[in-house]
Amino acid sequence: MRRKYINYTSNIPVSINLANIMNYPLHWHNSIEILYVLKGTLYITIESDKYELIEKDIEIVNIDETHSIVSSDAHNRVLVFHIDPYFFEKYYSDIENMFFFTNTTDDRAQESEEYDILRTFLAKIACELIQKQDNYDEEIETILIDLLYHLINNFHYLMYENEDLKEKEEQLERYHRISKYILNNYNDNITLQDIAKKEFLSTDYLSHGIKDVTGYSFTDLLNSNRVEEALKLLLDTDKTISEISEEVGFSHTRYFNKHFKIQYNYTPLQYRKKFKMSDETFEEQKIIEFFNLGESLQYLIHYLEDYDRFNYEDKITKININMGDDLGKFSKNFKDILNIGDAFELLLEDNKDILEVLQEEIGFTYARLLNIFSEDMCIFPESKFYNWNRARDVLEFLDTLNIKPIIVLNDTGFSTSSFLLAIKSFLNYFNDLGSLNLDSFKFQFDSTLKPAVVNKVTELLSTEYKLEIIKDVFFAKDSIDFIYDTTYMLPYIIHNVVNNTNSLNFLRAFDVLDKQINLTNEVFFGYPGLINDKGIKKPSYYAYYLLNKLGDTLVAKDKGYIVTKSNNEYQILLYNHHDNINKLIPFENFSKLRAAKNAAVQKLSINIVNIPSSIKMITYEINEKSGSSYNYWLDMGKPKRLSKEEKQILHKASFPSIHFKSFKKSTVFNIRTKLNGYGALLILIKEV
Repeated sequence: MRRKYINYTSNIPVSINLANIMNYPLHWHNSIEILYVLKGTLYITIESDKYELIEKDIEIVNIDETHSIVSSDAHNRVLVFHIDPYFFEKYYSDIENMFFFTNTTDDRAQESEEYDILRTFLAKIACELIQKQDNYDEEIETILIDLLYHLINNFHYLMYENEDLKEKEEQLERYHRISKYILNNYNDNITLQDIAKKEFLSTDYLSHGIKDVTGYSFTDLLNSNRVEEALKLLLDTDKTISEISEEVGFSHTRYFNKHFKIQYNYTPLQYRKKFKMSDETFEEQKIIEFFNLGESLQYLIHYLEDYDRFNYEDKITKININMGDDLGKFSKNFKDILNIGDAFELLLEDNKDILEVLQEEIGFTYARLLNIFSEDMCIFPESKFYNWNRARDVLEFLDTLNIKPIIVLNDTGFSTSSFLLAIKSFLNYFNDLGSLNLDSFKFQFDSTLKPAVVNKVTELLSTEYKLEIIKDVFFAKDSIDFIYDTTYMLPYIIHNVVNNTNSLNFLRAFDVLDKQINLTNEVFFGYPGLINDKGIKKPSYYAYYLLNKLGDTLVAKDKGYIVTKSNNEYQILLYNHHDNINKLIPFENFSKLRAAKNAAVQKLSINIVNIPSSIKMITYEINEKSGSSYNYWLDMGKPKRLSKEEKQILHKASFPSIHFKSFKKSTVFNIRTKLNGYGALLILIKEV
């Protein structure tokens, strides 16, 4: 039995499935079937014509049209709509004699407005069936009625071959009557003369008219209908070839064989032997996997943006971007200064390696160094001789990376006079050294220095040596909080950089393990480094990494996003935004805030105009589920120490998820995406 009967719920005249279809042997339905490809590629053969369907393509299979589907794409996803023709019959009585065609052969044919409207109708029907809000059954019926007339006005089978008929209602009705007459009387001995007489037309005029409108001569159209009906009888009955030939209207079996072979490259007998099968065999050959219909919404979001019944409790955020806008220069001030912490830390090879990575991937101008004047650096307060070898090693290493130093002055352990002597010794030593440019050094006062000391040091640095002193004093902050390890830092850092709000001076280049007390582990212990003690990049590092990929010209900026451009490239950085994003919350409040609605999944639809060519798009995404080394560590069970294998896993895992996509030239580019909890998404666009 190849004719499949669709079961509808009592009050819903449509059935929808989300499926992966690998093989669906030849069959036909008592319904209007619409295939909407959401992902991947598949091939459908309708009657004797084969079509390739790709992402966003729509194919309509009319009532009782034979068709089969195959695919080699294991990841394809297709929405399959079956619409009850008897529902349509209430509004269009001739629905059983109506056929709809979509264009899946011509390149970009389905990019026109009527196809987008069709996708919108289908998306709304799916949305209603998924959400099942109040009166959803009535809403579906209303949408189906609108869909019916959209199909009639834009996808009428006669308009497929001759679009001019859209404006010629009388001719459209005439040739529909003629096609209907052939369809319902193909098994009789009908002639062109009979039809011409009915339509009060000459035979020659009608013959040319049928050819122009349908693409077939009268004889070919008649025999094609006979062959299609014969095919169903071959597969669905045990009637003999001669019985079928007679039933469908051929005057002789020889003519039946001839026309069948022209259309299918098999004789009727060969076709039956090859394709007729039992119901059991048919089901065995059918390879279809069904999925939760709700999963289709992620592909339909663009067409539901303005549908007020969609996503009632969680609206889509719509962003409109004009890439022709120029709001001035975007300054990457976040790259000006990198806080190292104690200068001594740069005597350790592991930390040097980490700084090399930071400089290569981000590129800072200055490194802020604490405690150069300390015993760790072999500088002893009451010494009569100062050994600057360790300081030289640190500063020369920075110079190899093209980083200039900012030296924070702190007089802990020094008297005022000895502190001034130490500074003067430092200045004379590096002024005479020759390998470093002392004039490139900057100095900053620690907040603990007394005003009298500040005045004397200022006179020494500014008056005698003409060196630059940063006006703002430096407040050292060494608090420990697990929030520094989490993905909360991604939107927090990005928001404060983009909006130039809170200071990020508490952040450090790397974690320092050996000075921590009350440790519970040696992997993530709440130190504000961008990279941990094992060289594993933390979410806070990737805030800088993503910011660094922004362009030089500001295009747009608002809550949760910034848009820039440079040359023929464009950058969109999205981040989770909520009311408290400008506050550095303690870790104990993290889970509470994460549960807030506006910190959960955020759906976005981005419309972009003023890009003059086709584009290639690269996305970098990092959040709690992807790319966060801290969350992978949690999933591992929070090991106190890492094995070699675990360390390698975290190194590899702590990187954004990257995806590539291409778009053909368009007036408006639409990008549908989402932010998953705390995280960020960078979209890089290149003209091609």
